[in-house]
Amino acid sequence: MKSKTRMGNILLAAGALFLAAALLLTGSNLFETYQAGQASERLSQEVRSRIESQAQEDSHSQAALAGGEEETPEYLRNPEMEMPVEEIEGNGYIGLLEIPALGLSLPVMSEWSYQNLKLAPCRYSGSAYTGNFTIAGHNYSTHFGPIGGLNAGDSITFTDMQGNRFAYEVQVVETLEATAVEDMVSEEWDLTLFTCDLSGESRVTVRCLQV
Repeated sequence: MKSKTRMGNILLAAGALFLAAALLLTGSNLFETYQAGQASERLSQEVRSRIESQAQEDSHSQAALAGGEEETPEYLRNPEMEMPVEEIEGNGYIGLLEIPALGLSLPVMSEWSYQNLKLAPCRYSGSAYTGNFTIAGHNYSTHFGPIGGLNAGDSITFTDMQGNRFAYEVQVVETLEATAVEDMVSEEWDLTLFTCDLSGESRVTVRCLQV
């Protein structure tokens, strides 16, 4: 009888430990998501401010041109150019991504890394100028977590640090295996957004064309 009681107590204690661990993990994930949301909001405001300042400078330059001629943007003259990078809080940013259907406005970092993804979505490959732009984001609810809910026809915009705005329309939302790297980076689409699903074994992928 005593052995059964002892075993029952051990099982109860083990169950309590598992429950405590689960609650701790959930709390940690929620806090990390909150921190990511706060950071991306602060950084998106700074990126937007830098873009607006650059736009004002460009408008003054345009006004100074003889005859009021409008200058062709540099990226159109040289599509292979590197996207301009602005350093903010020690990291490089290339622009602002906006997804109205999800209420998201997110800064985009110039270089991809797991550490950078905790702050903001990152350029994974390509460029907005050459039409093979791929952006990776963490599956935080404040980052790319909701992108699986996008529908064909939804609009997405990206504005670079010089104020050049690129408009896209969602064509396909698909799920790819985590190992399908070549499929992730596709020349067929002008813009691809992707994030891992909750299991971490697949990638939710949004394909877009420029409009």
